[in-house]
Amino acid sequence: MQDTICAISTPHGTGGIAVIRVSGPEAVSLADKLFAGKRPLREAQSHTMHYGRFADLDDVMAGVFRAPHSFTGEDTVEISCHGSAYIQQEILHLLCTTGCRLARAGEFTERAFLNGRMDLTEAEAVADLIAAESRAAHNLALSHLRGGISHELNILRERLLHFTSLIELELDFADHEELEFADRSQLSLLADELETHISRLLESFKLGNALKNGIPAAIIGPTNAGKSTLLNALAGEERAIVSDEQGTTRDTIEDVVTLGGVQFRFIDTAGLRHTDNRVEQQGIERSLNAARRADVILLVDDASRPSERAKLPAGIDAEGKIIIHVHNKADLLTARPADKTEEPPYSVYIAAKQGETDKLKDLLQSRYSHENNYETVTISNIRHRDALRRALNAIQHVKAGITDNLSGEFMAMDLQDCLQALGEITGQITSQEVLNNIFSRFCIGK
Repeated sequence: MQDTICAISTPHGTGGIAVIRVSGPEAVSLADKLFAGKRPLREAQSHTMHYGRFADLDDVMAGVFRAPHSFTGEDTVEISCHGSAYIQQEILHLLCTTGCRLARAGEFTERAFLNGRMDLTEAEAVADLIAAESRAAHNLALSHLRGGISHELNILRERLLHFTSLIELELDFADHEELEFADRSQLSLLADELETHISRLLESFKLGNALKNGIPAAIIGPTNAGKSTLLNALAGEERAIVSDEQGTTRDTIEDVVTLGGVQFRFIDTAGLRHTDNRVEQQGIERSLNAARRADVILLVDDASRPSERAKLPAGIDAEGKIIIHVHNKADLLTARPADKTEEPPYSVYIAAKQGETDKLKDLLQSRYSHENNYETVTISNIRHRDALRRALNAIQHVKAGITDNLSGEFMAMDLQDCLQALGEITGQITSQEVLNNIFSRFCIGK
């Protein structure tokens, strides 16, 4: 933390402009040794930009941000230079020669956390915001960066801490058994409330993780129903081979499509049928595995063959999945039946070969648009999920202890376990090993 660090904060390569960030106790003075403008950077006010020449190498703009009102909470200088790879590397070399050292991956954000500029969930949201590939993932990361998770967890933790203190106080007066500082009925109500809140957060992980990484949607059904044609129509390009010959698709083929700001990972699969071909059997088994892992299943069949309607294969649990019956080749019908898109079981009639997939796209968008609500906290981080599981387990032990009339000593241990788990999420309780694991996943310069 006493070192002054530097790194390129824009993507590597050649561009119009590159930004090199310098942060630490000597950031302004070290940059000032190499910068020549109308006035020295050491005299500059915070949050100001200055034009000048950097070591006779390039004309640059230098932004000055003074502690504690900077991203890292330290004195920071951001040098905007021309995007030549040579210029970028030379500026880094000159800064290191002057007294800086190269930043580690994620070290700027780590310093922001250690200096109290953000908590751990907000720091992790920075990485998610950079990696976001859809509007849904961007909005989710932005809600976390603005403290959505932290606010809710801190409220729960403060109330829990109050009761934990009262329980600990009882233990200090163990010789006076008649004293009870923590009202067990109130503690029971709090435990019920905590269990409800934590359970809801855990339930939100499936949606949050899907929005962050893309919603897996398996396209399954019998052979020659037009599954590959549907993938191509959704992707807008020829991703899968289309043939009238049955069993053409032997393996899963995946493509990512963004609909209404939400990213879907559509997975074309081998047609489901009885076959003695061992290679095709393996493809069918992969189809079933894709359906098991998917959040959305598109059951595709040939609309002109009503006797061969696609059914959900045995062994595929529909619980928690969105099942949509997609009746393809509807252009072959003399009259199309009505779609059912308001409530399950969903069904749409389309003609994928003619590119008529709008009804299906609209249905997928509508199903996720109302769930994509950031007024309620949605978690998407596996570390958060695992910590919440431990917190839920601890609070359930507290409830059991109240029911069984256990002594305060045992309940205090469970309450502390719950506090520990919640504190680990926001970084109020953490270890250097955890921090190293989190920030090592960041890019250098962030």
